[in-house]
Amino acid sequence: MTDAKNGWTYAQAGVDVGAGNALVSRIAPIVKATRRLGADSDIGGFGGLFDLKACGYRDPVLVAANDGVGTKLKIAIETGLHETIGIDLVAMSVNDLVVQGAEPLFFLDYFACGKLDLDVAAKVIEGIAEGCRQSGCALIGGETAEMPDMYAAGDYDLAGFAVGAVEREDVLPKKNTGPGDVLLGIGSSGVHSNGYSLVRRLVREAGLAWDDEAPFQPGTSLARALLTPTKLYVKPILETIRTVGGIKAMAHITGGGFLENMPRVLPDLCVAEIDLYACAVPAVFRWMATIGHIEPQEMLRTFNCGIGMVLVVEADKAHDISEALRGMGERCVTLGWLQDGSGRDAVEHGKRAWVDTRGKLDLAWSAS
Repeated sequence: MTDAKNGWTYAQAGVDVGAGNALVSRIAPIVKATRRLGADSDIGGFGGLFDLKACGYRDPVLVAANDGVGTKLKIAIETGLHETIGIDLVAMSVNDLVVQGAEPLFFLDYFACGKLDLDVAAKVIEGIAEGCRQSGCALIGGETAEMPDMYAAGDYDLAGFAVGAVEREDVLPKKNTGPGDVLLGIGSSGVHSNGYSLVRRLVREAGLAWDDEAPFQPGTSLARALLTPTKLYVKPILETIRTVGGIKAMAHITGGGFLENMPRVLPDLCVAEIDLYACAVPAVFRWMATIGHIEPQEMLRTFNCGIGMVLVVEADKAHDISEALRGMGERCVTLGWLQDGSGRDAVEHGKRAWVDTRGKLDLAWSAS
């Protein structure tokens, strides 16, 4: 029991307001380093400000996306490797913006934990700031929530919210997307941020520790290999749109893989005929498929399998787009094309469908 003289405080209940204020002070220069045209206010207010007019848009449409990192966070938490998980958080949202042709403008983060650890939170937010820098958007604010009893000791969760803009006439997908358009695939950096509940299960079943050498990446610990951050596609794609043009639609290959993300950008009664053998499957996916005896269709439905972004492009510009992306260091392959799907035997998603060039779902797990 307490009395008026010795009453309870918020800190005694497990919430340290002072630690939160100390975090804001610590990350202020990190956040400031992400400033861009339109965002020049300091953090600490009730909301982040962004001056859209300063960016020079004539008739802009705003595009918003939000996402998290999922159970990939558990690897960071269990190993103390927090430096890059913030990049994943940014990538999962801004990659969704760019598929609609939008330039990411600003980002907001949400960090929730049971007990605020300043060093951990600062490392995570440094990663978020790095993701913002790599994608050209400003980190203009966020929220840190300390909630005792909601999270176990050492646990935290992340959510991110991104806003971008695109001129109305440039919104993707284009209405004239259809048969004859070519499909280009841009390589992923690894597993990205989907399917980690299965990934962690496979690691346990294999009896591996996080500090063991990765079976699929010699010389690197398993944890560091699996924490490879999600690739940010924003700058190379926006540069290609600006200099080459010809991109009509895009699909970010995240949760659901090819099977659920490609149909989201296909016109009605149109199929994407994809040659899955056009791109060598990275070793991490071959390893998981082998040790888990995972069927190809399950792999395709769960993971990106080596292709993190698919572009639907004008046929006569496919070569120039590929060369432009390769010139910026991207792995770009021709995956196939769009065709009339009327009467085709395909994997149906409502009026939309997905097939590969062999008319079946398969992957060459033995590919180099």
